Amino acid sequence: MALITQLSQLDLQGTYNYADYLTWRFDDAVELIKGKIMPMSPAPNVKHQILSRNFLLKIGVYLEEKKCQIFHAPFDVKLYDHKKSILSDQEIYTVVQPDLCVICDPKRLTEQGCHGAPDWIIEILSKGNSKKEMHIKYQLYQESGVLEYWLVYPYEQVVQQFFLNEESRQYQLIAMYSSEDMVTPVLFPELKIDLGKVFVD
Repeated sequence: MALITQLSQLDLQGTYNYADYLTWRFDDAVELIKGKIMPMSPAPNVKHQILSRNFLLKIGVYLEEKKCQIFHAPFDVKLYDHKKSILSDQEIYTVVQPDLCVICDPKRLTEQGCHGAPDWIIEILSKGNSKKEMHIKYQLYQESGVLEYWLVYPYEQVVQQFFLNEESRQYQLIAMYSSEDMVTPVLFPELKIDLGKVFVD
């Protein structure tokens, strides 16, 4: 098999698994969504990076000496339907790189990243994010069992907070917050995040 060193060597209409993904040796950042290659947006801008850093610092401090850990992109998260048992790399067709994710089960951590759904994911939108991409990620996180999902809009300075309903296995919009609000994750009710200190210019 030829060494894959450029994205152009791959068939973007083809279907690939995580074992394929691990063999690629190009610099382009991509995610796999149900076997299909999805090139990621260009490198995040400064506003995106500041937001990511601010969330990371505040959540990281809170999680010190707790069993849960926070990770930031680039960090591979292999996803599959929550009703299925743990799969091999050849059986996994979705790998994403959330901006931030919190994982409380150490058994889900591997040398490559996270095997299965994190407990909490935060995605910070970039100008390059399409509505289609947002919809796909929402559905993916829901069906794979990510309990809490925050969608951050940097320019509007808004956070949407979703939580997975235990019975319906569907996301419910808990609330929408602005930069004037204090937001608390459902999973960590003692953690208070002042969005005014996160959304700084």
